[in-house]
Amino acid sequence: MAKGQSQARLERIGHGTYRATNGRGGEIVIGDGAGVDFTPGELLMAAIAGCSAIDVDHIVSQRAEPEEFVATSSGRKVTDQQGNHFVDLAVEFDLSFPDTEDGARAESVVQRSIDQSRDRLCTVGRTVQIGTPVSIMRTSAS
Repeated sequence: MAKGQSQARLERIGHGTYRATNGRGGEIVIGDGAGVDFTPGELLMAAIAGCSAIDVDHIVSQRAEPEEFVATSSGRKVTDQQGNHFVDLAVEFDLSFPDTEDGARAESVVQRSIDQSRDRLCTVGRTVQIGTPVSIMRTSAS
């Protein structure tokens, strides 16, 4: 695989249920919403929140370890002339730090780190914001 390229493999394990694996051995089960498994849309929201959370965590944790760190993403699924898609995507951070000098330094960079993630750092969020074509094709016939 080329440098900078990511890949996930999806295998059907049941009707509407799939196992996604990555090259490092990680796996997650994805479902169609009938069970408890994450739907693809929920994974997209988790990916956006996760990508920004990693960015923010790396920046603020250099100053102080957070006492609370929660990132919640949301969006609304609509169907219109463009087909099915999400609108009103948002990520909200709930962070708290110790009442110390280091905690105050961490708190002072929270908004800047969120802005940097949104505007430059988070690959997932940036890809959604910018938009990129998705090629979907069949690679072999049975």
